[in-house]
Amino acid sequence: MADELHDLLTGKKVTTAYEGGRESFLGNVVTPIYRVIYEEALKSKKGTADHSTWRNYDDLNEYFWSHDCFQIGWPMRLDHDYFCFQSLNKPKRKNVVEEKRKREENKDEELGLKEDEELGGAVEEIHEPKWLGKKNFVEIRSFWQIFRSFDRMWSFFILSLQAMIIMACHDLGSPLEMLDAVVFEDIMSIFITSAILKLVQAILDIVFTWKNRLMMDNLSRKKQVLKLLVAVIWTIVLPIYYARSKRKYTCYSTQYRSWLGELCFSSYMVAVAIFLTTNAVEMVLFFVPAIHKFIEVSNYQIFKIFSWWTQPRLYVGRGMQETQVSVLKYTVFWVLVLFTKFLFSYCFEIKPLIGPTRLILKIGVKNYDWHELFPKVKNNVGALVAIWAPIIVVYFMDTQIWYSVFCTIFGGVYGILNHLGEIRTLGMLRSKFDALPSAFSVCLTPPSEKRDQKTRNFFPLRFHKVSGNEANDVAKFVFVWNQIIKTFRLEDLISNWELDLMTIPMSSELFSGMVRWPIFLLANKFSTALSIARDFVGKDEILSRKIKKDKYMYCAVKECYESLKYVLEMLIVGNLEKRVVSSILNEIEESMRRSSLLEDFKMSELPALKAKCIELVELLLEGNENQKGSVVKVLQDMFELVTYDMMTDGSRILDLIYSSQQNVEQTEENFVDLSRRIEPQLFESSTDRNSIHFPLPDSGTFNEQIRRFLWLLTVNDKAMDIPANLEAQRRISFFATSLFTDMPTAPKVQNMLSFSVLTPHYKEDVMYSTDELNSKKEGVSIKFYMQMIYPDEWKNFLERTGCEDSDEIKDEKMRNDLRNWVSFRGQTLSRTVRGMMYYREALRVQAFLDMADNEDILEGYDGAENNNRILFAQLEALADLKFTYVISFQMFGSQKSSGDPHAQDILDLMNRYPSVRVAYVEEIEEIVKDKSQKVYSSILVKAVGGFDQEIYRIKLPGPPNIGEGKPENQNHAIIFTRGEALQTIDMNQDNYLEEAFKMRNLLQEFLRQRGQRPPTILGLREHIFTGSVSSLAWFMSYQETSFVTIGQRLLANPLRVRFHYGHPDVFDRLFHITRGGISKASKTINLSEDVYAGFNSTLRRGCISYHEYLQVGKGRDVGLNQISKFEAKVANGNSEQTISRDIYRLGRCFDFFRMLSCYFTTTGFYFNNLISVIGIYVFLYGQLYLVLSGLQKALLLEARVHNIQSLETALASQSFIQLGLLTGLPMVMEIGLEKGFLTAIKDFTLMQLQLAAVFFTFSLGTKIHYYGRTMLHGGAKYRPTGRKVVVFHASFTEIYRLYSRSHFVKGFELVLLLIVYDLFRRSYQSSMAYVLITYSIWFMSITWLFAPFLFNPAGFEWEKILDDWKNLNKWIRLPGGIGIQQDKSWHSWWDDEQAHLCSSGLGARLLEILLSVRFFMYQYGLVYHLDISQKSKNVLVYILSWVVILAVFLLVKAVNMGKATVQYQLPPSVQAFQSIPFHCCSGHYHYSVQRLRPINEGLDCLLSGILTHWMGLDTDCAGCKA
Repeated sequence: MADELHDLLTGKKVTTAYEGGRESFLGNVVTPIYRVIYEEALKSKKGTADHSTWRNYDDLNEYFWSHDCFQIGWPMRLDHDYFCFQSLNKPKRKNVVEEKRKREENKDEELGLKEDEELGGAVEEIHEPKWLGKKNFVEIRSFWQIFRSFDRMWSFFILSLQAMIIMACHDLGSPLEMLDAVVFEDIMSIFITSAILKLVQAILDIVFTWKNRLMMDNLSRKKQVLKLLVAVIWTIVLPIYYARSKRKYTCYSTQYRSWLGELCFSSYMVAVAIFLTTNAVEMVLFFVPAIHKFIEVSNYQIFKIFSWWTQPRLYVGRGMQETQVSVLKYTVFWVLVLFTKFLFSYCFEIKPLIGPTRLILKIGVKNYDWHELFPKVKNNVGALVAIWAPIIVVYFMDTQIWYSVFCTIFGGVYGILNHLGEIRTLGMLRSKFDALPSAFSVCLTPPSEKRDQKTRNFFPLRFHKVSGNEANDVAKFVFVWNQIIKTFRLEDLISNWELDLMTIPMSSELFSGMVRWPIFLLANKFSTALSIARDFVGKDEILSRKIKKDKYMYCAVKECYESLKYVLEMLIVGNLEKRVVSSILNEIEESMRRSSLLEDFKMSELPALKAKCIELVELLLEGNENQKGSVVKVLQDMFELVTYDMMTDGSRILDLIYSSQQNVEQTEENFVDLSRRIEPQLFESSTDRNSIHFPLPDSGTFNEQIRRFLWLLTVNDKAMDIPANLEAQRRISFFATSLFTDMPTAPKVQNMLSFSVLTPHYKEDVMYSTDELNSKKEGVSIKFYMQMIYPDEWKNFLERTGCEDSDEIKDEKMRNDLRNWVSFRGQTLSRTVRGMMYYREALRVQAFLDMADNEDILEGYDGAENNNRILFAQLEALADLKFTYVISFQMFGSQKSSGDPHAQDILDLMNRYPSVRVAYVEEIEEIVKDKSQKVYSSILVKAVGGFDQEIYRIKLPGPPNIGEGKPENQNHAIIFTRGEALQTIDMNQDNYLEEAFKMRNLLQEFLRQRGQRPPTILGLREHIFTGSVSSLAWFMSYQETSFVTIGQRLLANPLRVRFHYGHPDVFDRLFHITRGGISKASKTINLSEDVYAGFNSTLRRGCISYHEYLQVGKGRDVGLNQISKFEAKVANGNSEQTISRDIYRLGRCFDFFRMLSCYFTTTGFYFNNLISVIGIYVFLYGQLYLVLSGLQKALLLEARVHNIQSLETALASQSFIQLGLLTGLPMVMEIGLEKGFLTAIKDFTLMQLQLAAVFFTFSLGTKIHYYGRTMLHGGAKYRPTGRKVVVFHASFTEIYRLYSRSHFVKGFELVLLLIVYDLFRRSYQSSMAYVLITYSIWFMSITWLFAPFLFNPAGFEWEKILDDWKNLNKWIRLPGGIGIQQDKSWHSWWDDEQAHLCSSGLGARLLEILLSVRFFMYQYGLVYHLDISQKSKNVLVYILSWVVILAVFLLVKAVNMGKATVQYQLPPSVQAFQSIPFHCCSGHYHYSVQRLRPINEGLDCLLSGILTHWMGLDTDCAGCKA
């Protein structure tokens, strides 16, 4: 193969092994490999089969990592074991083989595969290939995988716990007391535990690789056996030496007086030192990562031998060490976290329990309230277990809480250093707006040859004043700013009025560095300056400094003066009038030069002059020729106001007029009406001359300048809140803030890296149709819903279209505009396409600014398009060269042939955006040798002339959808992408023009060194744009925002464990397509396909960075049911990650602290949530054991007799430390950074008032249920959420189906536990203690039971309640069967709900049954508390209770059998409710017999029966499948 490729590349004559037609390589090379993949995927049974029974993509790929792959040969030997996909143990007869061949031929015809003659020839032989099995790793479903992957972490925590318990038992008062010989040796006993843990690890390695033993090489087998022998030896040796050293050890006094005092050691310590030799070497290498990396990647034999013991020789997972600085940073982080965690655990969890533990061991309890099964066991072991077990659980999970705390601190500090929140409000934007041109010049303008590139510092950038050659960049900033504001208007974020006030005028003055700031910055500044001047008393210099102190006020005053001069210059044409006006202006300027303005003019008349100016400008804008007299009158009034009322000496102006009008009497008395008695009057026109030019010429530029002058005079404080739209404010603030962050310098467009954007699409909405807009199927129409959510944008839309309301929208164009308006606010593909095409628009604008001269920039982009066609063509070609957008829409071909409206919507998008490309899979039938077979092709199309035109066609060996749908969709289309970079975008994302301008800066990150290597994935932040749809969407948006900002900021730096968490990350395309692609697609195991791209990149020595100067919009689910489905899908995917080879290799190959980061930010987060809930169960069942057995009562009474308060405190303080709210700290910190901490506190408080705590607690139940169930039984699957934007009412039936097993059952169990605990502790424990212990558990239980109803829209409307109740009864009663969906029948739902047990392993089923046995504790304890037992502790009492229960159930069964009219069996839940009356009767009987015993007597009977029946149901769920 290599020789053929070499000859092909060097131009030699090529003789290939496969001679044939143009499809020879496809048929002879690709198809056999594809067939193996396809058949193995079939064996997976859609992901339900055990992972060990079929080979996934990784297994087939990793076979080529070993020398065994050369046995396949070239041309390939199709009888090689690699191509066998069935386990064959014995050779088969020829006829059997022939039948198998025929079956395979039939499959080939269905898949469109060509018959291979060599394969047929191989089948004829008696030799049968064998199935190779898994390669390098077997995905076994077990919680032990967590220990196996992160064994160093668990060993560290277990040993630390043991050491702290020993220290607490010795009552150490100072850390130095640990050096005492006895104490120190006791602490060193932890290494015996370490040896045992290593033995467990060695056993697990053998157990988990047993099914892979045939594929392992001899060295790997020997290594596992050797590790087991070494672990066994140390497990034996260390305890022996420890036992000896307890009897004899040697001490030596030190020569110098020091804090050591004396040095003692023993043979056990020597053995421990030898035992820790490998750990010492690893520690040394940890602090010298460069040497460690060299050893791992070296091919020298000595280093291979050295690393053979610790690391397998795999193609991945080697050389992942970071730089010394990075290691130091994340080491410091984790040292602080672990120190805080251990200090807290020792002081508040472990040490307080040592004293009560000793007292419990001393107190002897002989009388129990039930039949004690182990009466000879002394020292109250059960009580100790009940007390210590919850603390142990908390100990192992609270590191996650402390990680959240330090994540908040470090993430906040990093955010401050990176200038996040530099501009948070409109006020801050206005104050720093003058620095934006300079910042824009540094960040987004390519450096010219005459300008040295700015150096970037870690601290805030200090932008200099733009001057000289860089003044051209100011014009570029203005041009880009105006383009952004125009986009805001097209998106209806701002109104026409706001557009005018936010636009910066384009003029030649910009090239000299002078900027006329937008009106929203200068609003009310001129009026304020007039007020200051009117009331000011003092010197001119002080007034000048006061006005110049506010730079925008000074600019407003200056521009108003210049604008007035310009207006008068254009308006006045008479010679006399020009001289008069010129003289007045000269007087003003001369007074300002002499600093005598306050002396020469009366400032009190400025408001009157302003009013006249406003009147004049309004008349000029109106341009009505009939108003010429009014213009003259206003000018005359202004002249009299200035010369008489304001000027202290207006004689010079009058002298000028008198010299022109000799017939006028020059007296002081006639000064007032002088202008009226001049013939013709001043500013009036006569027959032989015009004094004013009115109306003014209709010039767009001149009109804009006059209109701007009017706004400067009239706009008030209201304009300071522009833009009023919150989304527009957020986007402008973020864009302005990003200009002050550290980003690479922008290259010219022609020099930038090219990139592609890929969007996978299945059947989601492309655009909302007119019928969908007006449909009220969910209660309200989508159009009405959008109008209510975005009222200001709807108003702007009506203004843009010139309509008063939606009733006026009738013609086709306006209806399409309405469809677009609504679709652009939903989670639709059209919104995504519009956003991604902003990249192309930004590239065109940037290329225009790179290539255009000053005149072209002044004319604008549209002017260049009309006047300079050559330049415009170059811009189009350059944008297409640097950017490609591909939509991977597999269903486009089938939808187009079936006439689906979605296909037409896609075609409309391609017509609207001609650069968009669509990739899809075509399935057609062809006749080959008189037989019909299916042919599959990947096709890329574009829009030409209103139709789709094929660009490329690639024939496929079969259907591409073998694994998970979304990654397969991406994989088939990735070949159509181009460029060095690839951005993956979901179909519910959005983009913004102002962010697209920074894309070329971002791509430069691939050229920057990040540590030891340049990045291979660039992480970006997301903005959740669905936060305003509902309160739940708001909660989710803040939760997601905190993760994609402060969370990923910390993961990337300093922890160095950021992976790929979904879109919109940008990939190094060449790196990834040559190393496995961007999407692993194996069924089930790669359910969360996104994160595996990050795993794969990291394992292959890639680097993943995170950049917050660019953001992309993202939509999230908005209803509780949608959110729960999404959480379930993520939890399913995380459980599959837990058992994957990627997590195993990362956990074993990372250094210790980086491994901690990986664990607590991936699988550890879900596992810690799970064990936190398990801890609650452990606590409650421990308390149940104590109260039902009578141990708690006996111990507390004994403690009170001896006045021992610590024991009562220990027994009553086992509620979990409520640090759960601390996990919300990252959210508060990020909101505080970006919006201000006062806003963060307000938002957090408002969230709590809107029941955010209820929502997050309910989400916890979703996570732990689906994570735990998938870890035990499998059943992970993709759960479509629909991405609906309208929140709709969910029926009781749907709520029950979604939350019955995940929340209702667990919540009901916890409530029963709390009730039973409350009933039996009242006689000796205060109610306040009970509340303090259980309030958080009550909150969680009630949340799990009632949150779906609280967050259900219209959930408390009486009509809907009645309808839901009827539908629920119908759903329960309708029998199931083939073809009956689970939303139609309870039976169908139950079968689907328990389907995961069908593929579950025997161990998981036995564990499920064992867990269900816990319900026997209720019955066992409650029976002995009934008065009918006569306080007897005999075991016969318990046996008789079973007899009664069986008799009741037999009675119920007999009644059911007697109902001949019932045609189906009632569900177990209904049967349980039917049994309640019998238990009530039984309880009432005992109540009557015992003459009004306490009411909880009947409740005891009821609870014991219900829970026994419940236990039977749970056991049946697992047992019947077993």
